[in-house]
Amino acid sequence: MPKQKTHKGTKKRFRLTGTGKAKHRQSGTSHLAARMSQKRKRNLRGTTVVDKTVLKQISEALNHNSY
Repeated sequence: MPKQKTHKGTKKRFRLTGTGKAKHRQSGTSHLAARMSQKRKRNLRGTTVVDKTVLKQISEALNHNSY
């Protein structure tokens, strides 16, 4: 039986923590940020944890590996 391949797009966007949660970068920060308030831009910094409803799909796409 063939092995499950890692989904490369998911690998670039998510990373699994030691407890199995998935971290990701906040969206909406790469361009067109001049119209945003400073508070909104400040709160979009850093990484956040993915909601548990999509965690299973992300973990399977990463083949349960963290990079």
